[in-house]
Amino acid sequence: MLRIALIVVAAMFITPAAATEAGWALLREGGHVVLLRHAAAGGGNDPPNVVADDCSTQRRLTERGREQADRLGVLISVRGAPTEQVLTSQYCRCLETAQYAFDDLKPEIFEALDPLSADPELAKEQQAAITERVRSFTGSGNLVMITHGENIKALTGVSPREGEAIVVRADGDRLHVLGRIIFD
Repeated sequence: MLRIALIVVAAMFITPAAATEAGWALLREGGHVVLLRHAAAGGGNDPPNVVADDCSTQRRLTERGREQADRLGVLISVRGAPTEQVLTSQYCRCLETAQYAFDDLKPEIFEALDPLSADPELAKEQQAAITERVRSFTGSGNLVMITHGENIKALTGVSPREGEAIVVRADGDRLHVLGRIIFD
């Protein structure tokens, strides 16, 4: 019984590192899609009057978030296959994450990556558009999709940390998690 308890405790400490290494191995292969939650942003939620193309109405990256995005970009360029394309939510914290992490690539706005609509039918359409984009990716490098935690949770069941990368593939109308990379 004590041995089982020790194994469980050890697994709690080993799992994030092992999951991160498995994620890096996938990115080195290339041809994968990464759902990346934006880097650290201040505050809890956007105010109710948020306007997607007006940064003064929404949460922005903190100094820690800018450093985190810069660091994750360096690590992705050093440890993974080339990033072929970056798609992002039009929200400023996602655009900022893209700018700091992938300064040599111009991110493309993909509105399906915006926070999920409160309308369940529109939210389903967003999820379907993201899943289809994952399914249709055939590049030899990697596709990075910068989005929000609620989107990743709805698509995969995973609640990612800010700045966490989830490597996925389409599996029917859902996304299957292949690996995770935790940067902090």
